[in-house]
Amino acid sequence: MHSRHLLRGAYCAILAALMFAAMGAAVRHASAYLPNEMTVFLRNSLGFLFLLPWLYQKGFANLKTKRLAAHVIRSLSGLTAMYCFFYAIAHLPLAEAVLLNYSSPIFIAIIALLWLGERSSLKLVFAIVIGFIGLCFILKPGIEMFKSAAWVGLLSAVFAALSMVTIRNLSSTEPTLRIVFYFSLTATLISAVPMIWAWQTPSWEILLVMSFAGFSATCGQLLLTYSYSLAPAPQIGPYTYSAVVFAAIFGWIFWLEAPDLYTLIGATLIIISGSITLHTRSMPRLTEPD
Repeated sequence: MHSRHLLRGAYCAILAALMFAAMGAAVRHASAYLPNEMTVFLRNSLGFLFLLPWLYQKGFANLKTKRLAAHVIRSLSGLTAMYCFFYAIAHLPLAEAVLLNYSSPIFIAIIALLWLGERSSLKLVFAIVIGFIGLCFILKPGIEMFKSAAWVGLLSAVFAALSMVTIRNLSSTEPTLRIVFYFSLTATLISAVPMIWAWQTPSWEILLVMSFAGFSATCGQLLLTYSYSLAPAPQIGPYTYSAVVFAAIFGWIFWLEAPDLYTLIGATLIIISGSITLHTRSMPRLTEPD
């Protein structure tokens, strides 16, 4: 039974990774026609609409919370991560942007150590060092020090890490539905504010593409949450890195992007680092690349 649950969880995690990579590809396409503010708003608002049937099925009575401040921190950090991530997607090769965002476990370990006071270990320190070496290969500081989009992509990982640590803290009292609802609602409302000056009426094609992005993100979120309910995070987490592979495939098919040697080395080190980190401490059950 355990092996069957693990296999099912692994399949769900890989499918979730495919959904997240597909979302990234959709955002990349839309970014050629819309500003960053528009893509973030459309992703949030359309994603919230796709969430409503799930909310209706589960019921609205369980949405009351006593931890509004923590939900606000989670929502603001997650939304900031999304703005940074979408900017990176628009200006970097797709696989590179996704990879930078998926370096968040490195920063989760650091934030958990500083904020939650979790104990460190030699294995965790080793994982963090390996992860930062991998990031150096991705950022190429000696070659492209002023490649600002890469640093924005790295910021997306930092804020995503803060968001996930907050989720870990929230999950002790808050169910997944409540956490997802407050993020989706808050992100939609806040990202609507820049529409006062940044609104551009999208074509039907772009609206369809962003609808797909919202649908993919919501499906990926639900699939990943389900996968973590079937098996422990250390066994499921490494499969989520398949999103980088899917992103590389999409980048090659649609934009003829091929990862260079530095990116491949960095990807290997970051995946090793993330896998070690996942085996060293418990991770939040809800892990979407915001």
